[in-house]
Amino acid sequence: MAFQPIVDVTTGTVFAYEALVRGVDGLSAGEVLARVDPEMIYKFDQKCRVTAIALAGRLFGADDSTKLSINFMPNAVYEPDACIRASLAAAQRVGFDRRRLMFEFTEDERMRDVAHVQRIVAAYRARGFTTAIDDFGAGYAGLGLLADLRPDMIKLDMALIRDIDASPARQAIVAGVVRIAEALGIGCIAEGIETGAELQTLRDLGIRLCQGYLLARPAVAALPPVNFG
Repeated sequence: MAFQPIVDVTTGTVFAYEALVRGVDGLSAGEVLARVDPEMIYKFDQKCRVTAIALAGRLFGADDSTKLSINFMPNAVYEPDACIRASLAAAQRVGFDRRRLMFEFTEDERMRDVAHVQRIVAAYRARGFTTAIDDFGAGYAGLGLLADLRPDMIKLDMALIRDIDASPARQAIVAGVVRIAEALGIGCIAEGIETGAELQTLRDLGIRLCQGYLLARPAVAALPPVNFG
């Protein structure tokens, strides 16, 4: 597992570290997942989250509130209570506060059973976990899903962020999403930030939680140094 920070650019602190699976030969998360047998995706998802929590227990400070953000594919989560038990057991083993766990719903195919995912969100919230929709604004992660799931956070897809400083259209779209999120009590995270101009534009649009190579690259089994600007 590699870790990449989500930074609060208004306070100069790390809000969370996202756990990202990596292949032993440097393969990206997408490349690794593409090699997983569909029948094994549930077990793989479980193994990734338990490994991430174990590493976080060793790497994170015990006295701070920095969250650990874990990706998971809703279509692979057959029974939320079983996933929760595994997550809580892993957190208990390393003394990691459950309230510091954030789960990002990520999917490259349409959710087959939205009601089931709604039950997952409700179950996670009941245990004190933070929930987020990843890659918002791309593929299937749109306004309909936002209305159905009402997560705590959304992560704006990097396709909306790229060159936003030079794109009035992207600026208008992101500004609109920020207003909708605020009205629903949902926080926004901008991901994939690579330039100072992108970062400044996002700050001007009211986004304070940011992630991307400009701030820090992922580090395998370690917490990378952060460029707070």
